[in-house]
Amino acid sequence: MNDETTEANYRVTAGELRQFIERFERLEIEKKDLADQQKEVMAEAKSRGYDTKVMRKIVALRKRDKDDIAEEEAVLEMYKEALGMS
Repeated sequence: MNDETTEANYRVTAGELRQFIERFERLEIEKKDLADQQKEVMAEAKSRGYDTKVMRKIVALRKRDKDDIAEEEAVLEMYKEALGMS
């Protein structure tokens, strides 16, 4: 390959790389905006008297499989009984 071909390949690669970087940066900005919106929702809920710590736990539970939740709760109950906590 001559220098012109190498330089042309580099320009194309550099341009493509720049596009990937810029897309990623835009997504980072969008992610931050979404996180800010989530904080606003929780702040509003808290101002209305809701327990945001519990709300976050519910959100996490809703993401999980119901069978996994049931199994974890059963083990938790068993452990609590073993320790005389129930």
